[in-house]
Amino acid sequence: MTLSKSIKPSLPLLAIAVLVSVYSCKKDEEDTPVTPQCLESAIVQFDLTKACRFSAKVDRYTFQRKTVYALVLGTCGADQTTDIIDSECNTIGTLGGIAGNNKINGEDFSNAIFIETLWEN
Repeated sequence: MTLSKSIKPSLPLLAIAVLVSVYSCKKDEEDTPVTPQCLESAIVQFDLTKACRFSAKVDRYTFQRKTVYALVLGTCGADQTTDIIDSECNTIGTLGGIAGNNKINGEDFSNAIFIETLWEN
């Protein structure tokens, strides 16, 4: 056996390596949540009309097996509320306020899983 043959990887191993590499890239793309187009407009509107000048943000969560967004007003006043919207930018509930509401669709929002902050000022 020559040295060059012993160094060459076998074709099946190379094929497996390529498949694993392609699958890994595809999985990463699938795991990355897509920001709905309506959300970009909603963030601009939120920033212009509702958000506090400092400390406002928009966070992405998984809640009740869906992606939702929390429009956090910030800390410019007492008893602020946080609107929770779905991926079609429909308001599904409001958290906080004077009553201190913490439920959306009858479930405590503390069960939501934080994914990322999309925007903050």
